[in-house]
Amino acid sequence: MKKLIISKDIVPVNEFKTGISKYLKSLKETGHPVIITQNGRPAGVVITPREYDKLTYTSLFIESVNQGLEDVESGDSYSTEELKEKIKAARSLRNKQ
Repeated sequence: MKKLIISKDIVPVNEFKTGISKYLKSLKETGHPVIITQNGRPAGVVITPREYDKLTYTSLFIESVNQGLEDVESGDSYSTEELKEKIKAARSLRNKQ
């Protein structure tokens, strides 16, 4: 994500509402997120669809890695040889059907 420029990227909600096209155009051109405030406090963030996809993918990847690490720690995993045997058995069953 692009570095936040406080003087440009933090906008009160009323200012955002009246200039939404301007902020969306700027977002597209610069890639900088827009922080929308309400009553002086952060209320929302507008980011590009590409940045959203990137954040979502990264989050899912980290969750998957953490799940794998938990599985290894709990012993819920297979050695390479065990996995090969399971695959071989599954293929054998599928070929018999």
